[in-house]
Amino acid sequence: MSIFSPPKWFRCRRQRWRVLAVVLLLFGLLAHPMSQAFAQQTNNTATANYQIDGGVSVEAVSNLVSTDVVLPLIDPLGRILGCDGQPLASYAGFSVALYETDASGLDLGSLVALTPSTGTDSIAPNLNNENPFAIDLVTGEYNFLLDENLGQTDVGQTYILVITPPADSGFSERRVRIEMQGVTRNTALQSVLLAYEATSLDGQPISVDGDTQLTRTVEIRDAAFQSITFFTFGVDAIVCDEADQISITKSADRSAAQPGDLVVYRLNIRNQSSVDIQSVTATDTFPAGFELVTGSSAAQSDGTSVPVTATVFGNSVRFTATGTLAPDATLDIVYVAKVTADALRGSGRNSALVTGRRTDTNFLLQAGPSVHRTTLDPGILSDCGTLIGRVFEDKDFDGEQQPGEAGIPNAVIFLDDGNRVVTDADGLFSVQKMLPGQRTGTLDLSSLPGYTMAPNLRFNERNSLARLVNLSPGGLVKMNFGVTPTFQEGQR
Repeated sequence: MSIFSPPKWFRCRRQRWRVLAVVLLLFGLLAHPMSQAFAQQTNNTATANYQIDGGVSVEAVSNLVSTDVVLPLIDPLGRILGCDGQPLASYAGFSVALYETDASGLDLGSLVALTPSTGTDSIAPNLNNENPFAIDLVTGEYNFLLDENLGQTDVGQTYILVITPPADSGFSERRVRIEMQGVTRNTALQSVLLAYEATSLDGQPISVDGDTQLTRTVEIRDAAFQSITFFTFGVDAIVCDEADQISITKSADRSAAQPGDLVVYRLNIRNQSSVDIQSVTATDTFPAGFELVTGSSAAQSDGTSVPVTATVFGNSVRFTATGTLAPDATLDIVYVAKVTADALRGSGRNSALVTGRRTDTNFLLQAGPSVHRTTLDPGILSDCGTLIGRVFEDKDFDGEQQPGEAGIPNAVIFLDDGNRVVTDADGLFSVQKMLPGQRTGTLDLSSLPGYTMAPNLRFNERNSLARLVNLSPGGLVKMNFGVTPTFQEGQR
């Protein structure tokens, strides 16, 4: 036995002590508290291999030990900023709430039941994990803690985040749909990544860069390392307050027009923000029958000519101005539209929108629609037609009035649209502005005592009290009724 070697019994106990140390270290790592959330049971065993004197190998296996692993709550942090990327002057009255979605996935259900947090488990500013939560008055921050034990971070879980401003504040409510994409853990770094997809439900950008891609995937690192930034929103569904938006007003040189006329439209665009606006684009959606006159568009800003490009997309025209629009400056875009005959089938109502980007944050601003309606006068063109006819004594039974065949006055004809017409002293009648199509009229024989329908020897279908005619748009059609006296029966 070496002088430096411990006795056999000591060596055996030393090996047992090493096994015990491994087990304790393992348990200490697993039981490391991260936050008070929920416990997940984990089963563990430890093994050890060693040799004793004589070359005998010994394998030891510990008993099964179960422990509860405490997993953290996860909190997406957020802030409310102005469209300039800076905090608001005041957050008084602002609140934020997290809702379940309804069956459609696009509207509000009930409030999400969040797990309360207290003491060391709390994360500022929402220390108690309240829902709804009043926005922090100083920083404009908010946060919610989502509980994995309740399945709140499961893939596919969907919520709607609602930011509510105070009444009469000049801001509008914001809604953002959030869909969970899953949780990833890094045990070595003791970090948690929560991925979700955020989609604006009010059509406004989510981030300060004004990205028009409103649906995105964001990762949040264990409660506080990464945040998503939301923006304020203004009157007219714009993401800025009233003092930081762009405006548009649409007008025309006439309120009524006929097919063949030219209508001159004007778009007045104003920069109401405190910074320059670039990429100013106006889109006018024309009604049916209105066409842009090629080369008619022009623009000026405060008396100075500005290059503008007009691009036609179906019934819409997009006007893109060159350069930037200074604060409080105006841009006037003028263009001409021709009214065609097809306009009579439309509403005469067109609407214009404008978009632009702030030069400081590249945030997208938009305004509209601004609507103008032109009253349409058919002039010499009309979809409606005219019905003319007569009731006469048909002596030769050919269905047409011949010389010597007198008209019958005060005869009543009922039309299919419910109108009732009466013949004049010459047996004539007419109805203007009738809708085109197949129209019918029925002669009321009770209004003609002493007369009955004359037999028609040429057309069998006219041996009836009713007439069917096809009235074309803007056309003229004839509807005649031949009658004959019934006095012959009294002379028998």
